[in-house]
Amino acid sequence: QVQLVESGGGKVQAGGSLRLSCAASGIIFSLATVGWYRQAPGQQREFVTSILTGMSTNYADSVKGRFTISRDNARSTVYLQMNSLKPEDTAVYYCYADRMGRYWGRGTQVIVSS
Repeated sequence: QVQLVESGGGKVQAGGSLRLSCAASGIIFSLATVGWYRQAPGQQREFVTSILTGMSTNYADSVKGRFTISRDNARSTVYLQMNSLKPEDTAVYYCYADRMGRYWGRGTQVIVSS
C-alpha cells in the first residue's frame, strides 16, 4: 500500500519561507517521478513542480525562482523549499508520486499572510 505523508505546512508572513516534506512508503521511490500540486480555496488543483528520477525538474511559471524541489531517494522523501512567499501561494499543497499509477498525499496547508 502506497502512502505519501506531507509535513511542514503552516502560517507565514509574505516574504517568508517554508520547507515542505513528503515521505513515501510502499513504492520504489527512486523509480518514481514525484512532485507537488496545490489547491487554493475555490480553485482547481494546479501543478507546482516535479522532479524526475534523473533529477531534472519542472516548475510552474508562478513559482520559478522562488521554489526549489529536491529529493532524497535514501529517505524516500521529496522536499519543497518555498522562499519569498506571497499571499497567492496560500493553498493546500499535495505531493504525488507517479509509479505504475499516480498516488497522492492528503495535503498540508500553507497560509501566507500579507
